[in-house]
Amino acid sequence: MLKKPKKEELPQEPFERAVALIGNKWKLLILKALMSRSMSWHLTELKNEIKGIDQTVLKVTLESMQKDGLITIETFRDLPPRVEFSLSERGETLRPMIDAIETWGESYGH
Repeated sequence: MLKKPKKEELPQEPFERAVALIGNKWKLLILKALMSRSMSWHLTELKNEIKGIDQTVLKVTLESMQKDGLITIETFRDLPPRVEFSLSERGETLRPMIDAIETWGESYGH
């Protein structure tokens, strides 16, 4: 079942709601990275994949995306502890939109 964020925290209008959930550069780049492979990602891998993102910004953004139900964060009790990030079912539903943005970006450059 898809986890929904609390309704009172999100705008009522659908487009505004979507922008609130994914409407910043880092969230879009994180989604694109998570969609680029079927395996989960470690924080360092995401940091290396997403050029220019500060580690603190990355952590805060990932936590926000988890709260909104777009990604899952799984913590393992290994030594040292290991944390893995992946798309949630709800996050996976954004794949056609992310693909469309990439297609548009390809056509814009030509």
